Amino acid sequence: MVAIYKKLISYAKEKQHFLFLTIVFSILAAVLQVAAFYYLYKLLENIILLDSMNSAKRYAFMIAGLLAGGGLLYCLSLIVSHLFAFRIETNLRKFGIDGLTNASFKFFDVNSSGRIRKLIDDNAAQTHMAVAHLIPDNTGAMITPVLVLILGFFISLRVGLVLVALIIPSLILLKFMMGEQQFMKIYQASLEKLSSETVEYIRGMQVIKIFGVDVRSFKALNTAIKEYAQNALNYSLSCKKPYVLFQELFFAIVAILIPLILLFVSADADLKLISLELIMVFFLSGVLFTYITKVMYLSMYTFQAQDAVSKLENLYEEMQEDVLQFGDKTEFENHDIEFENVSFGYKKDSLVLDDLSFKLQENKSYALVGASGSGKSTIAKLISGFYNVNSGAVKIGGENITSYSKEALINEISFVFQDPKLFKTTIYENVALANKNAGREEVFEAMRLAGVDGIISKFKNRENTVIGSKGIYLSGGEKQRVAIARAILKDAKIVIFDEASAAIDPDNEHELQKAFSNLMKEKTVIMIAHRLTTIRNVDEILVFEDGKIIERGSDKELMERDSVYKHFQETYKIANDWRVADESVL
Repeated sequence: MVAIYKKLISYAKEKQHFLFLTIVFSILAAVLQVAAFYYLYKLLENIILLDSMNSAKRYAFMIAGLLAGGGLLYCLSLIVSHLFAFRIETNLRKFGIDGLTNASFKFFDVNSSGRIRKLIDDNAAQTHMAVAHLIPDNTGAMITPVLVLILGFFISLRVGLVLVALIIPSLILLKFMMGEQQFMKIYQASLEKLSSETVEYIRGMQVIKIFGVDVRSFKALNTAIKEYAQNALNYSLSCKKPYVLFQELFFAIVAILIPLILLFVSADADLKLISLELIMVFFLSGVLFTYITKVMYLSMYTFQAQDAVSKLENLYEEMQEDVLQFGDKTEFENHDIEFENVSFGYKKDSLVLDDLSFKLQENKSYALVGASGSGKSTIAKLISGFYNVNSGAVKIGGENITSYSKEALINEISFVFQDPKLFKTTIYENVALANKNAGREEVFEAMRLAGVDGIISKFKNRENTVIGSKGIYLSGGEKQRVAIARAILKDAKIVIFDEASAAIDPDNEHELQKAFSNLMKEKTVIMIAHRLTTIRNVDEILVFEDGKIIERGSDKELMERDSVYKHFQETYKIANDWRVADESVL
């Protein structure tokens, strides 16, 4: 327990004095409350034994004042502990987000967004109870029983011994009431799985509405719900018997003590004194029950906090596992691209590329063709430095890309995706962000070359038109032209198109092809395209199958022989010429 609190405190060192204040306030609150119990005893002693009301009123006011003071100190303890807990939560989220901003692209490929969100957001929140409530509650829960036991012996030996007889079996039962660690691990794992699958299910709600399917079609979510329910039940049942025995021990104290009094108290005993002691036993046993019950949750919430922090730290390590290590070289001798015996896989036991070697010359255009999963996009991402290779080397200008600085690679490579992301700002700003040093004329020239001027002419505010929920929405082709304008403005020497024309409508295709032509001038260009009509004019086509090059040549060369590429083009032409038959023909 101490280890996890040390770890939690390390994430909010700037506020660790809050922890000291929380503990001090909690101890003072416990002392004042037990002092109030002492004066309650004195009040009852005056009424029952001494038949005197002289001091009773004074004791009553003292009790009220001490309880109010104790309550106020406890509230202050909670306020400070909550401030400390919120700071820890915030810093843990920052820790996770900092890891995400520097995480490898491979990490995002092998982890669902639901799992990432769960581990960062929900697990940071899991630390709240362990800090905000358990620190003040358990400080009081540890101090109060000791003070109550001292008070019991001060009242009388009999009261003290009865309280000892209650505390010893309670502590034994408490160990079993906290639940087994193994159950907690299984329970937490099932809760994480349920949260992750729920996020993915909700994100697929559109599919549910369109096709009219129900939760049973989402087997992963259905299984996660059932597993969580069963594990939650098993965990509860593991604590059931000891908790019931604990309650019976305290709730049945009257049934236990009354027969003992009748059997062992002599006829000449002071019945008023026994009555006073019984009242204090019943009252103090209730206090013990309340505070021991608070300790019962200590194991569960500290385990949750430990589990949450461990998962966040493991996640952070996972984020950094495949981050490319950059060098300090900033100049490129040329922009030739070479793969030298490269092997790579998203998972350790499954390779996408195996001992792949090829070379691309600068200032030429290339197209990567092949079925889905053949390794085309992986190659493009490796060139961009998105992933570390398992073995071999990816080179630009004869140097391993790891020898260049991160900024050098960013400046020399432009990546145009199939679905480019635009920000909720003006069209002008969306283009200008590609080069912060560019002047207004340069931005407009890039927009003209990409055909964006034809887009802005349709809007009243032209280049100042805002994109997004508070502005206008662009079609797929229009977004592509804005992305190409960015790439033109950036003026990188290597340009990669990853399915950039896959979802373009016919109205935009002509403008888009002109934009492509302007962007590709005097560049090393790599195109990945399923729309095969867009790649016929490239200098060379590389056909991939299972991570290997099976054919290489120009469109003319490959079409002149019985090649896989020729088969692709013929199949594409048949599919492209296909039309839905007129109903009258059917």
